[in-house]
Amino acid sequence: MEKQLTAKRQIGVAVTVGALRTKRSIGVGEFSDLADFAVLCKKMKVGLIQILPVNDTGFDSSPYSSLTAFALHPVYLRIEELDEFVNVSNSVKKRIKNVKTKFEKNVRFSHSEILREKLEICREIFADNLAVIKKNSKKTGKDSFAAWIEKNDWIKQYAVYRRLKEINDSKSWKEWAEYRDVTPKIIENLWNDEKLREEHLFWAWLQHALDNQFSKAAKKVLETGIILKGDLPILMNEDSCDVWAHPKIFNQNLSGGAPPDMYSPDGQNWGFPIYNWEEHEKDNFAWWKNRLSVAEKYYQAYRIDHVLGFFRIWASTCHDHSSALGRFVPYMPIKNGDLKKLGFDKNRIRWVSQPHVLTGEVWDALKNNWGGKFTEDELKAAADKVFAEALDRVNNEDLWLFKKKIKGEKDIDALALHPAVREYLFSKWRDRVFFEYEKGQFSPTWLYKDSGAYKSFSAKEKKAVEELIDKRGKRSEKVWEVLGKKLLGVLAESSNMLPCAEDLGVVPGCVPKVLARLKILGLKVTRWYCDNTKDGDPYVPFEDYPQLSVCTPSVHDTSTLREWWEKEADQKKFAGFLGVPSLPKIYNPGTAKIILSKTASARSRFRVFQIQDLLHLSSNWYSEKPADERINVPGTMNDFNWTYRLPAAIDKLAKDKELIQAVKQLSKIRPAKKVKK
Repeated sequence: MEKQLTAKRQIGVAVTVGALRTKRSIGVGEFSDLADFAVLCKKMKVGLIQILPVNDTGFDSSPYSSLTAFALHPVYLRIEELDEFVNVSNSVKKRIKNVKTKFEKNVRFSHSEILREKLEICREIFADNLAVIKKNSKKTGKDSFAAWIEKNDWIKQYAVYRRLKEINDSKSWKEWAEYRDVTPKIIENLWNDEKLREEHLFWAWLQHALDNQFSKAAKKVLETGIILKGDLPILMNEDSCDVWAHPKIFNQNLSGGAPPDMYSPDGQNWGFPIYNWEEHEKDNFAWWKNRLSVAEKYYQAYRIDHVLGFFRIWASTCHDHSSALGRFVPYMPIKNGDLKKLGFDKNRIRWVSQPHVLTGEVWDALKNNWGGKFTEDELKAAADKVFAEALDRVNNEDLWLFKKKIKGEKDIDALALHPAVREYLFSKWRDRVFFEYEKGQFSPTWLYKDSGAYKSFSAKEKKAVEELIDKRGKRSEKVWEVLGKKLLGVLAESSNMLPCAEDLGVVPGCVPKVLARLKILGLKVTRWYCDNTKDGDPYVPFEDYPQLSVCTPSVHDTSTLREWWEKEADQKKFAGFLGVPSLPKIYNPGTAKIILSKTASARSRFRVFQIQDLLHLSSNWYSEKPADERINVPGTMNDFNWTYRLPAAIDKLAKDKELIQAVKQLSKIRPAKKVKK
């Protein structure tokens, strides 16, 4: 499907593959279930299915924490569709039946348990058919297993990495006893080692089967006339095959994330290395082009995760837990000379770029946060340890600097100081106007106006510093525009898939310009899409949504519409915006119909709804608690996140006439017309 064939205005549904339910799947949605889901979508007149990333994440349920940019997740394999299944024993068939029974009634799927069961069953099938599989791995012919291996050169790196990870008890490759540093030749030699061939073939055999099943399902989706839209996470897990095998194209000293905001006061540190774009450019972005080529086998459109990262990315050092002291990369630095022009001498530069700790504040932090009875001797011992191991005194003053050996929050943690002082030292570590990330090169901290140094400035100094930071920001934005245009241009030109950007966050002015120039769709989340230039931050009318955009009322990281409406929304403001002031306070199918219908009138190319939000159009599919219907709660790690399942099998949903008719009506809604003023 060419890009122009995805240009038609469509209603879409967002669903995770794991959420799908059919009689044939084993406790979790499988690639083959997409074909059944497409039939339901066609019945509802839905023209686009959007899924989350489906790459192998191992036993981590988060689809954005991948072990590989290329290999698919074994949890989505349909074992009964393996070519070798015709030869399986009755004991294997019985085990599959027992696993289905064990997991089928679960409200959410058990990612780790199901994956473990599936891998064990697959290993048994593989062992029973090893002779034939080995033979097929050496056969010639364009459709042979051997031809597939040669065509997908990433599989050798992945298979070797997976074997090494297993024999190292699933530890990060940075903790392995050997093969932490590898070359293409070393990987090739390991792949060709006959003693290791069986284990490498297992992982290649699995990926061959997954590719066949996903390709077949994607083809059926396309045959129904529905666009399949994938999701490409911008960054790779530090513990991934790609970072291990291609270390030069990653900057492992910096970790990508997001700056502090009202939801994350310390920012977000994703723990993933950022890209070394200069290295990528040396081979004409071969890694990215290969990634797109693989994705194009399945998708006609794709979501570019965190597109802002292609312009500039918020990065913190590998020494910090948080990203409070992060900086934008790239950034036009503020230098010593710039600060000297403001009248700052050596001591003043130190004052604004290094945190200064008062003796009394350390004692106060210990006293206020001790959490129980303590003796003066205990208090003194804890304070003495802080002063001895974390701080250096400035002359004979009651003023201290952090020791030079401390590079970040992790170093503070490593000192094992009394817990009562931990958060205080973290807050002081971040307390500065500028962060000196290289000798003589500074960037402003995100919350520099809250720093003690800034508050000590005169009004004149504050104005001068703000003007300097503003100038550097404007100069940096020119650099970001050039970089974003180059990188996104490579992506747009390298694939027939329609790119759709996730452009949420603090968006520089250059981003919408570049996206529009390259005809990349942006993302508009209704609850957040407001006009900040007007009093009261009114919602942007649906008739003013850009045509080159994807409109959605909720995403995988937010509450569903139902939970938002009942727990979070300013109901009066939103109801007034919709022109329906009498909208019920308790969410029901009537409320859902009004909100979704209004959203469907947006002028956006795609109006995409989470499957949970569409199910609320019927009275049959409401969970007792709205929060139970979420996909993910950012900032939390548990067995709940990313394990949402449909409340019923696809064939049962297809019999819900109330649901089918309500979604059909959404597809008929034409774009809202602009009001003439």
